[in-house]
Amino acid sequence: MSPVWEPPGLPPTAPPLSDEWGAVVRDRLFQHRTVLLRGMLDDGAATRAAAELMTLDATGDARVTFHVDAWGGTLEAAFAVMDVVDLLGVPVHVLCSGRADGPAVGIVAVGTRRACTPHARFRLRDAETAMHGSAADLSRFAEHHLEQVRRFHERVAAAVHQPVDVVAADCASGRFLTAQEALAYGLVDEVAAPRGSVYPLPGRTVGFKP
Repeated sequence: MSPVWEPPGLPPTAPPLSDEWGAVVRDRLFQHRTVLLRGMLDDGAATRAAAELMTLDATGDARVTFHVDAWGGTLEAAFAVMDVVDLLGVPVHVLCSGRADGPAVGIVAVGTRRACTPHARFRLRDAETAMHGSAADLSRFAEHHLEQVRRFHERVAAAVHQPVDVVAADCASGRFLTAQEALAYGLVDEVAAPRGSVYPLPGRTVGFKP
């Protein structure tokens, strides 16, 4: 059998870009106490992220790095992750490396230490929801949803040190924030500099190296 030709400069064991490769990357990050949340913030993504955070909390005392690039989803999914972050016994350093849109903003806000890349984008907005059923069911659901929205506004406001009515108004208007605007708003503590350095807080920087 003739040998398989491979392009120069590529290792012969380079894995294919597939779901299997994605699992390899996730496992490698997990070994370095790093959790990745990317894509739609649905129940599946929230459950996976929460389980990984709790597992790392149970297997060591070192801080956990939480990379977030998420959008959409539900308040229930956001609260599932936010509550875990609040209850962990280890510091959770959150790095937004893409965008945080809607409920995902709350996950960034509650980190022990919060950073973002220079081109990260944030959008404060209320979660969209839909419900079908009887008039009584719709009334109860609307009441429950409004209570969830109120709790979300209060938790984010406490994390960013802004008045609740300011956060509620910004979510209602769908306010966008650049990295620097998020820093001024109190949503992040620092903006990552080139080569993974983060300033100005003391201690180990938040970057891409383990």
